[in-house]
Amino acid sequence: MLDGLLQGFAVLLTFENLAFCLLGAFLGTIVGVLPGLGPTATIALLLPISLKMDVTGAIILLSGIYYGVAYGGTITSVLMRIPGEASSVVTCLDGYEMARKGRAGAALGIAAIGSFVAGTFGILGITLIAPLLAEVVLSFGPAEYAAMMFAGLCLIMFFAQSGVLKALLMAAIGLTLGTIGLDPISSTPRLTFGLTDLIDGIDIATLAIGLFGISELLMLARNRPDSGAVLTPPNRLFAFLPNREESRRSVMPIARGSVLGFLVGLLPGGGAVLASFLSYAIERKLSKHPEEFGRGAVEGLAGPEAANNSGTAGAFVPMLTLGIPSNAVTALLLGAFLIHGVVPGPLIMEQHPEVFWGVIASMYVGNVILVLLNVPLIGLFVRALDVPRAYLATMILMVCVIGVYSSNLAPFDIALTIAFGFVGYAFRRANYDLAPLILAFVLGPTFERSLRQLLLIEDGDLIGGLWNSPIALTLVTLGVVLLVSGLAGLGRSYSHED
Repeated sequence: MLDGLLQGFAVLLTFENLAFCLLGAFLGTIVGVLPGLGPTATIALLLPISLKMDVTGAIILLSGIYYGVAYGGTITSVLMRIPGEASSVVTCLDGYEMARKGRAGAALGIAAIGSFVAGTFGILGITLIAPLLAEVVLSFGPAEYAAMMFAGLCLIMFFAQSGVLKALLMAAIGLTLGTIGLDPISSTPRLTFGLTDLIDGIDIATLAIGLFGISELLMLARNRPDSGAVLTPPNRLFAFLPNREESRRSVMPIARGSVLGFLVGLLPGGGAVLASFLSYAIERKLSKHPEEFGRGAVEGLAGPEAANNSGTAGAFVPMLTLGIPSNAVTALLLGAFLIHGVVPGPLIMEQHPEVFWGVIASMYVGNVILVLLNVPLIGLFVRALDVPRAYLATMILMVCVIGVYSSNLAPFDIALTIAFGFVGYAFRRANYDLAPLILAFVLGPTFERSLRQLLLIEDGDLIGGLWNSPIALTLVTLGVVLLVSGLAGLGRSYSHED
C-alpha cells in the first residue's frame, strides 16, 4: 500500500497533473456555489473534453470537481439559505441561523475544517479498507435497501421540532412529490397531469431552492428592517475562526459524521445527501439541547458537513474496486475510465496502478487545496452580508433563477421553483419543518423501487423476504422502535396537556 501511495504521488507531482487537481478543486467550488448546476451536469459537459487528455489527468480533474462541490455548496447555504448542492440542504437549517446571529464566518470556518477532516478520513478509508467494505456492500439486495430506507424515513421523528404529526404530514407530501414522473417498474407516467415537463419527475434542486431560497426572500420581504431578520456580518478580523465553545461542540459531531458519511457513501443511492440527513438526525438525538437545532446549533452544522464530504469519498470505493457506481456522478466517472480503456474493478490496482494510486494521491492533495482555497476567502464571502437587504434579495433571486434554469434549461423549472417558494413560505409561517419533506423526497423513490423489487422476487411475501435477511430485519426493527418512540412521545405530551 505504501509503495502504491508513493507511486501515486510520483504520478501526481507533475506540473500537468497538479494543474488538473487545482483546476478541478476550483471548478468544483464554483459549481457548488451555483445552485442547480451540480457535479453531474458539469462532469457530463467536460467528459468529451477529457477524451483529449491522459486518463490519469482526466480522472483527477473530474474527481476534483466532484469532491470540490461539497465545499462550495456550503457558502450560499450559510450566507443566503440557498442550497448550492443537494447535500448542502441540511446546512441551511442551522448554518444560516448562525449567520443571522453574526456567526457566519465561524459557520463557514467550522464547515471548512469539518469538511477537511471528514474528507481526509474518507480518503484514508479508500486507501486502507476499500476492498473489504466493497464486498460487504455487494451483499445488499432489495430487502436490505428497502429496510434501510424505511429506517431512514422513521428518523423523521427526530426532525419533528414542531410536532410529530406535522412531521408525518410533511413526510407524506415529500413521498408524494417523489412519485411524480415515470413508474420505476412499468415506466408509465404518474401524477404528471399531462405535462411533459414532469415526465422525469421533480429535480431536487428545483424543490430545495424553492422551499429554502425563494421562501427566504418572501420572509425577508415580510420582516421589517429592524426586526432582526437582516444578517449581521462579523466585525472583527479572523471572525471565521470558531470560538472555544463552538470548537468543543464540533469535535464529536465531525468525528461521527466522518464515519457515518463514509459508510453511507458506499451504498448505491445513499451518498452525501442521505449521509448529511442521517447525521443531522443523530446529532439532534444525541444533543443535550435538541431545541437549539434549527436555530443555530453548531452540531447541526458540523456533523452534516463532515458527513457529506466523507460520503463523497465513500462513493469512490465501489466504483474503483468493483466497477459499480453508487450514484450518477460516479457513473459518469466510470464512463470516463471506460472511454480511456481502463476498467475499474478488483484488477485495476494490478493492471493500472498508476491510475488508481494517482487518483487516490490527488484526493489527498485536492483536500488540502480546497482548504487553502476556501479558508482565506471566508472573510471575503462574509463581507457580502454588508450588502443592503434590497440588493441582497435581488442577488439571491438571480442566483436561484440561474441555478434552476442551468440544471435542465427548462423555463418550467423556474415557475415550479417559484411555486415551491410560496408553498415553503406558507409552511414556515405555520411553523412546519421543511427537513422531513426533503428527506422523504430523497429517500422515497429508492424505498419504493426496492420494496416493489422485493415483492416481485418474493411473490408478494413481504414478511418472508425480510425474515430471510438478518440485516433487513434489524433495520426494520430499528425503524419501528424509532416510530413507536416518536408516537409515544406525542402521546405523553397530550397526556401532560390534559
